[in-house]
Amino acid sequence: MPSARPDRVLRWFMNPFYGQERSYWRAVTACFLVASTFWLLNALNKTYTTRITYPLAWRYDNSRFIPVQPLPKEVPVNVTGRGWKLLRRQLMLDVKPAELTLSAPASTRYVTTRAIRPALQQAMEGLQFNYLLSDTLWVELDRLVSRRLPLALSPATDGAALPYDARFEPASVVFRGPASKVNYLPSPYPVHLPQAPAGSSTGDIRVPIGGPDLVHTNVQDVRVRLLRRPVVTVPVEVVPELLDAPAGHVYHFSPATVRVRLQFFPEDTVGFQRKQVRVQLHYGQFTNRDSSLRPFLAEKPAQARGYLVLTRGVQVHRVEH
Repeated sequence: MPSARPDRVLRWFMNPFYGQERSYWRAVTACFLVASTFWLLNALNKTYTTRITYPLAWRYDNSRFIPVQPLPKEVPVNVTGRGWKLLRRQLMLDVKPAELTLSAPASTRYVTTRAIRPALQQAMEGLQFNYLLSDTLWVELDRLVSRRLPLALSPATDGAALPYDARFEPASVVFRGPASKVNYLPSPYPVHLPQAPAGSSTGDIRVPIGGPDLVHTNVQDVRVRLLRRPVVTVPVEVVPELLDAPAGHVYHFSPATVRVRLQFFPEDTVGFQRKQVRVQLHYGQFTNRDSSLRPFLAEKPAQARGYLVLTRGVQVHRVEH
């Protein structure tokens, strides 16, 4: 019988609502709306201390500098204010961002509470700023530079030269972006063929110009005219350079030289000198099963159309005195 008592209570509560006319329900609904409105207005007039995120606006010379990483758009803070002000912040109604000025963008890596606090106090109208939940904002900007580079066909994926000479239109492209990326772009800039060229040696193709993130070009693609050319293969043996090895010791290489294959167009072999080729080894970076170091080509002639390091590994032995 205990379960019957809640049922009787529920029926007693709901009985006045049965059989009522539509006008009755409109009156009940209006009463609830009025009560809810008064409750909401009363709640919004009270003072609260809570955590919010406040928007930021960064000021710097954007004609000379560019963010390498996105700048923080908001900062978490603890504030005190009336419900009306907090509601306006949540709805982003007439909210003035806190302005942070970077006087030396290239050398600034972070902004501390000492610099953020005055900007927040000045921007917060009707809110009392208490403290920051994050005491440091990390920023990274770099100088904005432009660099014009000539174009050249990129070798195949295996390093072999493509048997084509190329005429580009335009012949050079302007790259604009962070100095840390633009200054390290290769010259001439390699253009990758998207697929095997058509059988016609006089045909033109459109090739898109790629580039690192944040680096923009003055053109989206270039027109390439491919002309079939013979390629000359030149074998070279180079004594490798050992990097990052402990000083004060003598080292022996096995094999003593690294075999490299370079590919040129016939007229480009005239000024070639073997000293223009440098091969390096990174001490301690054993990548092969026989504990040998994998050689890599550190420098090659600008006229080389392709290259391939034939020696797969070099063993390094320290000579004991």
